Amino acid sequence: MEIFGNKISNKDYRKALKGQKKFIRKFGDDRSTKYPLALADNSVLTPLFGVKNIIIAENTDGKQSFKESLPDKAIIIGNIRMGFGHYRISMAMASAAHSMGYIPLWLDLNSFPQTTCTKIISYQNNLYSTASRLSQKIGLFNKLFWEPLNYEGFKKLSYNAGDQKNAELMTPLFNEIPKDIPFVGTHVWPAQAAIHAGMTKVVNAIPDNWPMALHLAEGSIHTVQTENCYWGYKTLHGFDKDKVLNPMSEKDIAYTGHYIDHEIVSNIEKDCQARIERAKNKAPIRFLLTIGGAGAQGDFFAKIIKTLLPYIKENKACLYINCGDYQNVWEMLKEKILELSTAQIHFNDWTEESNFAQNEIEASLTDTKSGIHAFCNKDIFAAVYITNLLMRACDFLVTKPSELAFYPVPKLFIRRIGGHEMWGAIHSADLGDGSQECESPEYACAMIKQIMENPNIELRMCENIIKNNKNGIYNGAYEAVKLAVQASE
Repeated sequence: MEIFGNKISNKDYRKALKGQKKFIRKFGDDRSTKYPLALADNSVLTPLFGVKNIIIAENTDGKQSFKESLPDKAIIIGNIRMGFGHYRISMAMASAAHSMGYIPLWLDLNSFPQTTCTKIISYQNNLYSTASRLSQKIGLFNKLFWEPLNYEGFKKLSYNAGDQKNAELMTPLFNEIPKDIPFVGTHVWPAQAAIHAGMTKVVNAIPDNWPMALHLAEGSIHTVQTENCYWGYKTLHGFDKDKVLNPMSEKDIAYTGHYIDHEIVSNIEKDCQARIERAKNKAPIRFLLTIGGAGAQGDFFAKIIKTLLPYIKENKACLYINCGDYQNVWEMLKEKILELSTAQIHFNDWTEESNFAQNEIEASLTDTKSGIHAFCNKDIFAAVYITNLLMRACDFLVTKPSELAFYPVPKLFIRRIGGHEMWGAIHSADLGDGSQECESPEYACAMIKQIMENPNIELRMCENIIKNNKNGIYNGAYEAVKLAVQASE
């Protein structure tokens, strides 16, 4: 076995085969199964940008085949739900594709519970989520296992060999999909599976700013958001500590810029100007807190909220809290902070939530209010996308430096979950649209106080965002879609 001309040792190849056989014993092997596919509306994303979900058809009698039902100018967005980040990238790709006249088809490999593919992904996702929570609670576990695994373990070329063998078990869902349709994978497993299924050209949209062999899907066009990633992946730097590896060719990799939704990119100057006006007029500063990871950083966020409470009472700050699809996280926060019992709740009503966000985006200075607003929705699409709407309305996004590190909004970064996320904060700080990573609650709370007392912090970030936009930094989603379409022509 070779990866970009680099031979995988017999030991590592046998380990990869052993891992594949383990999954076959545990979850079965359905590669000979034919799954008939169909298209269905997505209650949140179809009205926004015409997304259609790819599903398994329950009854095909008298219906067109999947190939016959495909719309003109379709593009597949291949993804999995593993945290919110990969869904967020997928939404950016779908939004960009829609703005360019294409119809996005949403293929979530983690949404077909009867398949071996979904069973494998769900199993690994559960392990990842559990380890993420443990890493925030047990310092020794984080230091000795989780940080090294995310920072160095996933970087090894040998790790990619195991994923490639596992991806072979994910191919049955592709049997009815035309091989030449444009395909953008927003996680490496859909990209690998598409290649193994024989799709002719695939774009593999790589997240983060830390090159890792985990994200390689040989045969695809690898797109990256930063120059640091371009050179790291181009040269496979550090993917084998014992030798210099053969590099990727020019056709294998492309720098695109950040993967951002069309609705956000097209309104960057307008939204930044609104922030500048609020800052100059000393309007309440709007903070958006995104609490993902099943509340892995709940204690950290609780301390930030407590720091903001006096400013909120003085009508100097406004707080949006998005708990995603984890209502238990909201209940946990209320137990820690009694003042949250008076918050305005926006739960499980997408129409009301999106209307509120849109009203906040369009609010004039005289309409700017303080207070606390909590958001939660059991629909994963609503849970993710409300952040996209609220970030247009907010002045500061408070988040760990994961995929949100690349968005064009002033950002305050709290402690990472996994060493690879550190480089998202470094990249954002270098661009001037975000802070350095605040590794302790005390440092984060001190930063909150600086933001409240010094409006120049926000003004500087907004000016940098406008400058970055003129340089095309946030155009990555458009560029990735172009590559997928051109590759398939």
